[in-house]
Amino acid sequence: MIRSIIKTALVLSLVIGTAAGAFAADSTLARIVENDELRVGTSGAQPPFSLVSKSGELIGFDIDLANLIADAMGVEVTFVQKPFGQLLDALEAGDVDIIMSGMTMTPARNLRVAFVGPYMVSGKSILTTSAALAKIEEAGDIDQSQVKMVALKGSTSQDFVSEVWPRMQLTVTDDYDAAIELVRKGDVGAMVADFPICALSVMRYPEDGFATLAQPLTIEPMGVAMPPNDPLFINMMENYLGALEGIGILELLEEKWFQDGTWLIQMP
Repeated sequence: MIRSIIKTALVLSLVIGTAAGAFAADSTLARIVENDELRVGTSGAQPPFSLVSKSGELIGFDIDLANLIADAMGVEVTFVQKPFGQLLDALEAGDVDIIMSGMTMTPARNLRVAFVGPYMVSGKSILTTSAALAKIEEAGDIDQSQVKMVALKGSTSQDFVSEVWPRMQLTVTDDYDAAIELVRKGDVGAMVADFPICALSVMRYPEDGFATLAQPLTIEPMGVAMPPNDPLFINMMENYLGALEGIGILELLEEKWFQDGTWLIQMP
C-alpha cells in the first residue's frame, strides 16, 4: 500500500507542482528548493504519530505524511528529533522548516507560528489502571484532590490539566514512555494525552490492565506548524494537504495507523 501511496504522491507533484515564480531569496521555501531538503521537526516519541521502531527507523502517521509531501515537492526529507516542548522554539530559530508531531492548532501557538490543516481531529483522553477513572464522561467527574496525573511537557494535555483541574497534582515528562511508566508503577493515577495515544497504549500493553475513555473529553484539530512569514510556502502546503485529502490518501493513512494495528510489531 505504501508503494502505491508514494506513486500517487509523485503523480500529485506533477499535477500541483511546486511554488513556481518569484519568492524572497531568504524564505524558507527558497532554502528548501536550494538545498533540495525539507527539514521536519518531530518528537519521535508520540506513537502512532511518530516513533522509533525496533530497527531504529522513524515511523508513524506524521512520518508517512511528511515523506509524501517531500516526494511531491521533489526534495529529500530530513527528520529532526527534539522533545515535543522544544519543537516550536526550533521552528522559530530556523532549525526546522515545519513541525509534524501530532501538534494541536491552538490560538497561543498560532501567535507564534502559522498552521496548515487540520489533517486530523483528535481529543483529550486519559490512560489509567483505575476502573473508576476509565468510566468518567466529563472532566468534572474527577476529584482533583484524590488523583495525580502526568502529561507531556509543553503539550496541550499539560495546559488542559492546568486549566480544567488547577488543583491537580501534575507531573510532566519529555516523552510518553516515561509517562506510561509512572502510570504502570502507580506513581500517578492517569496520563492525559490525545485519544489515539491512549487507545494505542491499551493495545500495546495488554498485560498492564490499562484502560481509556470511551469518548475523548475534547475536540482538537492537529496541523502542520510552519513559519508565519512565508505565504507562498504556506499556500503550497495547503494545496498539498488539500489534494492528499481529496484523493483519499489521508484516509488511507488513518486506516493504517489508527485502525489496522499490524504495524505494532515494529514497536520496541
